[in-house]
Amino acid sequence: MSKYSIVEVVDRSLEQKFLEMPLLIYKDDKVWVRPLDSDIEEVFDPKRNKRFRKGEIARWLLKDEKGSYVGRVAAFVDPVTFKTGEPLVGGMGFFECINDQEAANLLLDTAKAWLISRGMEGMDGPVNFGDRDRWWGSLVEGFLEPTYCMNYNPAYYNDLFTSYGFQNYFNQYTYTRSVSKEGMADALNERGARMEANPSYVFKYIDKGNYEKLAVDFNIVFNKTWSKFVGAGDMSLANTKLLIKSMKPIIDEKLLYFAYHEGEPIGFFIMIPDLNQVARRLNGRFDLWGKLKFLYYLKVKKVAKRAVGIIFGVVPEFQGKGVDAGMIRKFAEVATQKGFQYNDLEFNWVGDFNPVMMRLMTQIGCSVRKRHVTYRIWFDPNKPFERCPKFGKARKPSPENE
Repeated sequence: MSKYSIVEVVDRSLEQKFLEMPLLIYKDDKVWVRPLDSDIEEVFDPKRNKRFRKGEIARWLLKDEKGSYVGRVAAFVDPVTFKTGEPLVGGMGFFECINDQEAANLLLDTAKAWLISRGMEGMDGPVNFGDRDRWWGSLVEGFLEPTYCMNYNPAYYNDLFTSYGFQNYFNQYTYTRSVSKEGMADALNERGARMEANPSYVFKYIDKGNYEKLAVDFNIVFNKTWSKFVGAGDMSLANTKLLIKSMKPIIDEKLLYFAYHEGEPIGFFIMIPDLNQVARRLNGRFDLWGKLKFLYYLKVKKVAKRAVGIIFGVVPEFQGKGVDAGMIRKFAEVATQKGFQYNDLEFNWVGDFNPVMMRLMTQIGCSVRKRHVTYRIWFDPNKPFERCPKFGKARKPSPENE
């Protein structure tokens, strides 16, 4: 008989236990930054998470024989991320567990059984019931301060996953470089200079006072670049405006770059301050006092010294023409001026199935800072395992970033 038992999270008291459970795992870890409770709660809130329109989610806690909570996990079905017609794959995420394979197996078996009951054939994890730029992948290399809403975990989690039967579906690399003129490949710099010299093209950062134009231009590029991409889909202008409005408190206009051809938006390079350098001071709380502290440290003290790239795209008909180089060159001109707030840049979520973006990171002068792994397991052990295909092989054309 197992010394552990599963408790499904079904009320507010257990929801709070779900939020607090990781404190046991990271109590002596000086690097870990406690995520904001509100960011985790949003994933499980049908009123705030649009994935509930077509998907569903459940979560559980693991209790030991002494009554202490020693693990947690969530499982979900998400037709947006895992398209209908592809192999029926569900998601597993928000996994935390003591270093005990029996404990981990019980959590993962619970997620597996729930997914099988809903017709799923396999499970990816740890992933998110939402967009892929948050809570995706298990950290394997680079156990450094986590970036905002990026997974951080003990190294032994990967042993727990692989011992259970998970295999590496794809790697997600985090690249970094300092803010300086040095390191950019000559070819990239020359391409950018040629684009700037062409009067048909304009590269600039956005005036944050004109949110209407920011929303419209972002919407045009996003839908042309990402609408056919797996896990994306068209975004309405109304939803784009809501997104921009929600981001307004954290936007730094000198981190938002757009490319235009004959006045029409054709590309963007969007960065934000690394909010974890602020969240570290909040201990997970984002109540009224927490929000005031957040804005004080972000806007007044300006403690965020790292800028994080969150999305980078060029509309298909202009890919390969040097538009990416033009935006990067314009950013470099601004970033190397005296008084620029940020000391280094970080580019998260570059999948190993995207060699074009990996090559661009090298040309920019970046080096790999971290590696996360997204694992997959088929419930039928006889089903052949294949890693995620590279862009251009058995998948639709991609934008220029992940």
